[in-house]
Formats: sequence, C-alpha cells, structure tokens
Amino acid sequence: MRAPLFAILTALAIATLPAWPQAPPPASQAQRDLKLEKIEESTQPAKSVAIPRSYAVVVGVSHYNNLPDKLQLHFPERDAQSLYTILISPEGGNFKAENVHVLTGAKATLAGLRREIDTWLPSVAAPGDRVLIYFAGHGFLYQGQAYLAPVDFDAGRIAETGYPMRELGETIGSKIHAKWKILLTDACHSGAISPEDSQSLNSVLSGVGNSIFSLTASRDVEPSYESPDLEGGHGVFTYYVVKGLEGAADTSHDGIVTADELAEYVHTQVREYTGQRQNPTSERGSFDPAMLLSYVPSSASPAIPPKPQFGALVVESNLDGVEVFIDGVSVGVVSKSKPLNVPGLSPGGHTVKGVKMGYEPDGPRQETVHPGQQTTVSIKILIARRRGKATLDLLDKGLEDYRKGYEQNYRKAADLFEQAFQSDPTYSEAAFYLGLTYNALFDEEKAETWYKKAIEIDPDYLEAHANYAGMLLDIGGVDEAIRQLNVVLVRQPGHVEALTMLAQAERFKQIFGQSIETARKAIALAPRNAEPHLWLADSLRLSGKPADSIPEYGQYLKLSDFDSKFAGQVNYYVLGSLIGMGRRKRAAEQDIWKDLRSLAYFGICDANRTLSNYDLAIGFCQKSLSYDPQDPYAHYALGLAYLHVAVANNSVAELSPALRHFQQVVTLNPDLEEAGIARQNIANIEKALAQKN
Repeated sequence: MRAPLFAILTALAIATLPAWPQAPPPASQAQRDLKLEKIEESTQPAKSVAIPRSYAVVVGVSHYNNLPDKLQLHFPERDAQSLYTILISPEGGNFKAENVHVLTGAKATLAGLRREIDTWLPSVAAPGDRVLIYFAGHGFLYQGQAYLAPVDFDAGRIAETGYPMRELGETIGSKIHAKWKILLTDACHSGAISPEDSQSLNSVLSGVGNSIFSLTASRDVEPSYESPDLEGGHGVFTYYVVKGLEGAADTSHDGIVTADELAEYVHTQVREYTGQRQNPTSERGSFDPAMLLSYVPSSASPAIPPKPQFGALVVESNLDGVEVFIDGVSVGVVSKSKPLNVPGLSPGGHTVKGVKMGYEPDGPRQETVHPGQQTTVSIKILIARRRGKATLDLLDKGLEDYRKGYEQNYRKAADLFEQAFQSDPTYSEAAFYLGLTYNALFDEEKAETWYKKAIEIDPDYLEAHANYAGMLLDIGGVDEAIRQLNVVLVRQPGHVEALTMLAQAERFKQIFGQSIETARKAIALAPRNAEPHLWLADSLRLSGKPADSIPEYGQYLKLSDFDSKFAGQVNYYVLGSLIGMGRRKRAAEQDIWKDLRSLAYFGICDANRTLSNYDLAIGFCQKSLSYDPQDPYAHYALGLAYLHVAVANNSVAELSPALRHFQQVVTLNPDLEEAGIARQNIANIEKALAQKN
C-alpha cells in the first residue's frame, strides 16, 4: 500500500504545480494572479494603418546624487512622464503601457539602464517590432568618449559610472532586432559641459548607426535648454517632441506622424523658440523617413494643405489655477502673475477655453494664430457658479443615503443626485456622485457616462479623473485608467489615491517593479492608508518575493481591521481611497471590505504555500474563504496545500479535503485553467481513495 499511494500522490504533486500565475480567467471571476480579467479592446487603429508591436525605455534624471547644485536639472523627470503619456495614448504612440519601462529618480541608475536597454529590449524585440529609447539628463565627454549620466553618475569616475554612448550604439544598432528603432536624446543641458565637448557629444548622439531614427536635442557647440514657461516646465526639445507626437507635426494631415515630419517639426520649433540658439539634429538618409512614430486619427484631414509656419498663443488669466484647453486638449495651468506660453500652433483658428472648479468657464471661443507671431489671449473667470438651495439640498440628501452603503441606499442616492443634476446641468459634483453611485451598483455603463460628464463640465476635477480610473480598473480598462491617473499626477504628484490606483494598475499589467515603487510612494505619503500595502504585497509576491510580501499583507489587514459596526457606519470608499478593486461582486461597502480582506489572506496563504509552509497556508486560505467562500483561487490553493501535506506525510487523511476544494474550483468556474488541473487531481485522488478502501 505504501509505495503505490506515494507514487499516486507524487504524480498529483507534479500535476498541481503549474507556473504561477496562470492564464487570465474569464471576466466574471476574481483575479488572484494579476492577469487581466477583461481582454481590453484594442487601441490599434484601423487595418489600413499598421502599427507594429512596440517597446520603449524612457529615462529622465533631474537630481543627481553626486553632482553640485549648479548642475542639477529641473524638468527631465516631467519630460519623461509627458513622453510616457503620449507613447501609451491611442491618439499617439499606441504603445501598450506594460511595454514602456520608465526609469526616473532613484531607478535611473547605471545598472538600471543596462538592465532595461542592454538586456530587456534585446530579449523582447522581434524583427517586425518598433523600439524607442529616450533619455533626458546630462551627457559628458571623457577622453574622447561620450557618456550619458545616470542618477548615480560620479564626475570623478566618468568611465566607471557613465553609460557609454558606444555601448548604446552597439545595443540599438546590432543587438536589438526591430523593424524601426528610435533614439531621442536630450543630454547636453546648459552648463553641463564645455562647448567643445558638447560638439563632440552631439556628433556621437546623432550618428549611432544606420536604419535608426536618432533625434538629438542640439548640435555643434550648443547646449539644450529647459524652460519653466512651457506648461509648467519642460525641456524645450522634449516639449516639442511631445507636441509633435500629439499631432502638431502631422503636416500631411493623414493622421500619421512620421520620423521625417517629427524631425522637421522639432527642428523648426526648437530653433524658433530658442532664437536659433538650439538646433535639434537628425541624420537625413540614415532612417526610413516614413517610419511611423504616432497615429493621431483626429488630426487626419487630407484636404487641408500643409501650413508653412507656426505661431504661438500667450494666455493670461485674472485668477490663479486656471486650466487652459486649446482645441479640447489641456495645455497647462495659468496664474495671474505668470502667463502660459503655448507655441508650435498651426496658423488659423483654434478654440480656447479656461476652466476653474467652482466657476463658469471662459469659452470655448475662437482665437486666431498668425504664422511667426505671438498672440495674447486673456482668460477672464468672472462668474462663480451658484446653486439653488433646493439643488444643494438634493445633493446633501443623496450623500446621506450614499454614506449608509448597501444597494437600497445607493438607489435612493442615485435618484436624488439625478434630480440635483436635472435642476442644474452644470453641477459637476452631482454628475461625479452619480458616477460613484452607479459604480457601486455595478452599472459601469452609467457610471462611465456620469464620470465623463463631470470631467466635461470641470476638466480639472481631479477626483472625477481618479474615480473614473478606479471604475476602469474594476472592469479591466487598465490602459485608460493609467492615462486618467497620469492626468491627476501631473497636476498633483502627491495625490495618494491616484498613486494607490496606479500601483494597482501596474500590478494588473505585471509591471511589478513599478508597482512596488509606486505603492511605496503612496505609503510614504500616507502610512496609515491600508490599500497601498495590499498592492505592494501582491506585487512582491508575484515578482518572486513571497517572504517580503507577508508583512505587507499583515500591515494591510492591521490597518483595515474595522469592527463590523464601524465598517457598517463608515463609507468604505471614503475610508478606502475610492479605488477600484478589480474583483468586486456586490453593491455593498462592507462586502468590498470583505473582498479585500479575502484577497489579503489569500496572498498570505499563497506566499506560505510557495515557501512550503503548507500548514500555515491551509489556515490562511481557510481564513480567506471565510470572507469570500466563492473564490475558486483560494479553493485551488487550499487543495494544493492539502496535497503537499499528504505527500510529505504519505497520508490519505488530507485527500478528502483536497478533493472537496478541487471540486469547488470546477463548480465555481469550470473554464479556469486551474479547473483543468483540478479535474486531473480529482481523478487521481478518487483513484487513491479507492485503493485505500
């Protein structure tokens, strides 16, 4: 009996150890393994425009560990964030968010650059793909060799701490096998190196190899400049690169920004803005001029002839904190004392609108841009929005019902919020709470409509952007959620809720390193906020650090350990940072709280299972199921843990509970890949139990 049983149990153990995580489950099921619940709708354009699979490494270094104050920079990290945003936009680069690795601040080390550029890009890029590398920071020359300066660069040890341009050239030229290769470098900032060294460095930057589109910030003896006047502060080169990718460079008006168009646009605009002191360069003839850099279908209008020259608007305002929109796109925030310069606009009519929360907007109205000229536009925010007492009372009564939680109260709240909005169609707060309420009721279509309405009324309504992102995370729209969160974080980098949701979005995308960093930023800002600890724990566990994840799960459980009375009285959305969970099932705040505790206990269970602490794993998975008895993943992990104990003890006692939990997996979701393995285990367990009898 002993040998046959042991052989059967060993076979079971082999069958029950698939690579973890597994393939994504259907949308109706909870997500334990970080795969998306919903296959996102493609952001690819129509079939007539083919965009290859794309990968990018984006690097921005503002503050150097070992350089003096005079050589510190202001805006490279903002530049990197702006470029990342346009790259992942469907009206832009059309890169998948998980395929763009961003290195800023402490991440932008020499080791980090080599890991991402020298190792990751060659490992993922195929001959038909598109690859982009962007660097904003300092460049240096040493003994005739050019180096990019990572955050840990030491001017006394340039060869040891700089990233050699020769190495970059070899990697992008011969190790990365892609159809299209793009190198964008903004590395010769003012005051960093001598004019002679600048000339040599720019020469190297612009000549890294054939079949590569290399666009550099400046030429010859020129530095590259950064300016606080460009939408809150940017490098001049990167500002126009982003504007060009947004569609301004599309002089053919076919919706496609090619390498040739971007090079011409950036060269012209940077040269004009800096008074010919800075001239971006690219080697004509060394790249495919039709190389597709971005696809902006909204700019496509072949009947419009190319404009010969660009102009600028200078926007001034009577109030601080006014967000300016040109042709429906936010171009920055203007204050009373500091006008907003918006250069690089095509001649002709443009719509201009100024918005500020709590006030009626100024515009949209038509303003004319003249070629080669600056036109001043005065935004006047004059009329404070006033709500009638009846309208305000409706919102307050709705909030009373909303804060009680549970489905019946949400439906009452929704009715009151709709009445408030009908009485005042400019009431963005009523639209916002309708989005929030319908999201809690799992009517995502209505929730999306109302969130968008709130943002349409008040484009600077950061909480509407953040909560819309939370809803998108609930339904698997992770790429759009990231874009909404970027809107918030560009305006308010310390927005804890947005950072928390971004950590979760990066976790969904399996960008675990970025998720860990983002979650830690949120924790540093708000240590008593529970959710960042949960996403940090999940990303640690799923990136192969189960032992490190367990304390973070524990911290989440400690910080969210509200008694039932308190959880029933307090709106968990307010307490829990209004974040999307990606796995909610019921329209009740206390149920959301239970779902997350179930997820945390599951994480501890699975971490212990990975560490071969099977008895502990069993206890924590049972705890997880006490909060959510219908979770197939917890049943599956529990079945695995019982099987491992059976193998370790050569015992049949644990086979019956293992059988029950595997059967539950099949019953709850027969389409899971884990369900297929569970069926194999069920058959083998039944065989073992039959032999016992």
